[in-house]
Amino acid sequence: MRLCCSGVRLTRGRFDMIADGVFEPGIHLVSGRIGSGKSTLAHILAGVRPPAAGVVSAEGITTTGLLMQFSEYHVTAPTVAGEIRSWGPEPEAILAETGLTGREGDHPLRLSRGELRRLHLACMLAQPWDLLILDEPFSALDGRQKELLCRRLEQRPAGIVIIMTHEPLHLPACDMLWEIVQGTLMYRGRIPDALPAWDGAPSQVRSLLDRGVVPENITPAAIREARCRIRG
Repeated sequence: MRLCCSGVRLTRGRFDMIADGVFEPGIHLVSGRIGSGKSTLAHILAGVRPPAAGVVSAEGITTTGLLMQFSEYHVTAPTVAGEIRSWGPEPEAILAETGLTGREGDHPLRLSRGELRRLHLACMLAQPWDLLILDEPFSALDGRQKELLCRRLEQRPAGIVIIMTHEPLHLPACDMLWEIVQGTLMYRGRIPDALPAWDGAPSQVRSLLDRGVVPENITPAAIREARCRIRG
C-alpha cells in the first residue's frame, strides 16, 4: 500500500509548492505554517483536485477518506441523523459517542463548530479507510476531545493516515514526519530520528532538542518523559 507523489506542483494564485515523496502505511504528520499549502496538498492527495503538474499514484489503495479543514463543507443532509447515514454508520452509536443523542432531528448547521467536527470525525473514523487524510482535524475541538482523537488515531488498523496540521500541543504518536518549507514538501524521516531536522518544531519539542534531548515521539506523554530525563 503506497501513495506516491512524482513532480507534483501545486498552484494557488501566486503561490507554488513542489511535492515529491512516498507515503506508506503508518501515521504521517505534515506540518507547516498557516497558508503553506497543507489544504491544497490534502485535496490533491485525496484525488479531489488535480495538480498543476506531476502525478499522484496509488498502489493497493481502494478506499480514501478526506476530512476537510472546514466541517461545513461536508454537510449534505438536512438532519443530523441523515448526515450520519450519508457516511455509512447507523445514527445511534455515533450520537451516543459524540454526546448528540436527542439532536438527531436538528439541521447539522445548527450544531456548534465543535459538535459538527466531532460528528464528522466519529463518522469518518468508523470506516476502515486504506488512506485517511485529515486536514486540521483538531480545529474547534477542546483539549479533552483532542486527546480522545489522538487515541482513536493510534488505535486504527493498518493503513495510511496523513495528518495536515499546525496543532502544537495535542498530537498522536506518529511514524513519519513531513514539513512544508518555503514551498517544498520535505520528508524529514521516521520519528524520533527525524525530530532534530524539524524546522517548525513546536516550542516544547524545540526546547528539548536545544538541550540535546530527543523525545521518543511527539505526544504529550513522550514530551513529559523527555523533560524528566533533563531533570534527572
